[in-house]
Amino acid sequence: MRPRSHEFERLRGVLSQADEPLTAQEILALLDDEETDSFDNPHRVATVLGRYADRGDVEVVQDSPYRYRLNT
Repeated sequence: MRPRSHEFERLRGVLSQADEPLTAQEILALLDDEETDSFDNPHRVATVLGRYADRGDVEVVQDSPYRYRLNT
């Protein structure tokens, strides 16, 4: 499944409010209930963010687990 731009916008909203890089699980927990319909697990969050990292919009912090932050 290809990420849709509205999915990234939801994740961008969470990341833009974060003071530090977040894991996919943390991002999923911070999404509003209505927003979790598209994201039923952390793997989907990571997939969408990984695709946008390839474009340069997101930085993936190589940690265990991976953490994500917006590139500014």
